[in-house]
Amino acid sequence: MRNDIRITLVQSPIAWEDKSTNWKAYENRLASLKGTTDIALLPEMFTTGFSMEAAKWAETNDGETIRRVKTWASRFDMAIAGSFIATEGGCFFNRAFFAEPSGLITFYDKRHLFRMAGEDQVYTQGKNLRIISYRGWNICLQICYDLRFPVWSRNQAKAYDLLLYMANWPEARASVWQPLLMARAIENQAYVCGVNRTGTDGKGFHYRGESVLFSPKGKKLLDASDAEECLLTGMLSASEQERFREKFPVWQDADTFRLEI
Repeated sequence: MRNDIRITLVQSPIAWEDKSTNWKAYENRLASLKGTTDIALLPEMFTTGFSMEAAKWAETNDGETIRRVKTWASRFDMAIAGSFIATEGGCFFNRAFFAEPSGLITFYDKRHLFRMAGEDQVYTQGKNLRIISYRGWNICLQICYDLRFPVWSRNQAKAYDLLLYMANWPEARASVWQPLLMARAIENQAYVCGVNRTGTDGKGFHYRGESVLFSPKGKKLLDASDAEECLLTGMLSASEQERFREKFPVWQDADTFRLEI
């Protein structure tokens, strides 16, 4: 039996390619949440912004960024999710992490690389969907552009309960950000949480946040549309989700398929 769980949207600007400034800022934000949340969701590439300078900023899975994230998760007693620029086997990845207070950490590599910014020319495409079990909840990790591809996030046989998107979603395409997140919640009967950065990056692109949490029915539970920087925390009800899935079991009629990777 799952218990209810709290999640916090960490909506904030990102200092362009300035790890030290971002480490300090995010540590302070997370410290202020101690005792008030179970999961904190950070934006995509929270240490650098959406940089294509992978060779300059990439780290291994035991590099400084992940060491800090694991320390924060333990010290502040919360799971922390976000993404960073990773290197492994001579390749670069836009790599998501889910760090638990116990020290356990799970990684997911972005599947859909944003070709319009040349991400596909710098980074290597991920090949594995990642679902984590945490405090009785099954949680699926996705990154930014993945949001536009519903087959990749299709919730087959109720495989997950919560879908997380970390993003650098620019203002120029802001009109579709929340509608796509709502659609993922409704079609998958899952809670969907999307966190986007704010501010302006080193390429001059502006981001207006609009981080949001949707219920499995598509109801907006948290909305940071009017904030430049904020920490918003909401409660996810396991019992309400299960009652809805039992009362309206559309998942039983979903088409089955196999992904060709």
